[in-house]
Amino acid sequence: MHCVVSAKMFGAFAPPSIGRYNDKWSLYPSENSEERTTLRSHHEEMIAPAQTENLASLAHLDLEQEIVRLKREMNAVILAHYYQDSEIQDLADFVGDSLQLSQRAAATSADVIVFAGVLFMAETAKILNPNKPVLLPDLKAGCSLADGCPADLFEKFRARYPDHLVISYINCSAGVKALSDIICTSSNAEKIIRQIPPEQPILFAPDQHLGRYLMKKTGRELRLWQGSCIVHEMFSERSLVQLKERHPEAVVLAHPECTEAVLRLADYVGSTTGILNYAKTSPAAEFIVATESGILHQMEMACPDKTFISAPGEGGCACSECPHMKLNTMEKLYLCMRDRKPEIILDEQLRLRALRPILRMLEMS
Repeated sequence: MHCVVSAKMFGAFAPPSIGRYNDKWSLYPSENSEERTTLRSHHEEMIAPAQTENLASLAHLDLEQEIVRLKREMNAVILAHYYQDSEIQDLADFVGDSLQLSQRAAATSADVIVFAGVLFMAETAKILNPNKPVLLPDLKAGCSLADGCPADLFEKFRARYPDHLVISYINCSAGVKALSDIICTSSNAEKIIRQIPPEQPILFAPDQHLGRYLMKKTGRELRLWQGSCIVHEMFSERSLVQLKERHPEAVVLAHPECTEAVLRLADYVGSTTGILNYAKTSPAAEFIVATESGILHQMEMACPDKTFISAPGEGGCACSECPHMKLNTMEKLYLCMRDRKPEIILDEQLRLRALRPILRMLEMS
């Protein structure tokens, strides 16, 4: 079933909506022509043309073998997020969530980092490794949370609350990281917030659903940027209830980027790694998983005797694949390693400003 994410309006400093437009996942055009031009400019600045080649010319290659060869020749490390295709996960040196990948990127001794993930993740690796090439198979592999929080609009939003400490979810651009005091992930956000003095007001960006979940967990008021993930926001309370009726013994596992209505139905709420670890240790035999479906590969490998079902979207649609994550393919992974591009390049002053809140996160985790 074809799914469309509805456009939303959140006010002058809120993010543009993300959805299906011109058969690509991108920013919806605004009805206001000036705003539309601004949003298109943000989008084009962030997304460079992806490397392309006639895939038929690669048909004769054993891509897995070639990638392993190139990795050895380059002394490269391949880091992959849980949401990548299973064949890429199987080739990676390390598969993990955003916090784990940041930690691995900071500690790697490899000469080249190949990041099978999305742009903000590769940027984070570059921020931590300024002297090493960081390659991303497809520069179009963005993120609705990062796309929906342009740095210049976020700077204006932040200026309205000068007394607030800014904690930004790692799913944001290098520009937004540079405007932040501390970065967090879904794995460590609660721990970090609990270390902030109670009298210190906090501004949290860009995910509103994670922010509301943290408010409930910590009892802290957070000033929220109204962003959301196009995958996690699509999970449907109604369809989840219907699925649960068909699988009454199934345990519901949900990522905190889901809406509050979905989180209320969850037996466990946690980061991608938290969800994986819960499934490993739980005595339950069947699970409904409300996060991107790429994690099911690791869950099935770790627990071959258990059953994992992707949570449905509205009307039962299979909306659990991130269109950005799935832009990376084996062919693009091979090409980026063969040609050593696309490479992440950051302005040094921007990198240094973005580094500070990332280091604070690593210290507080």
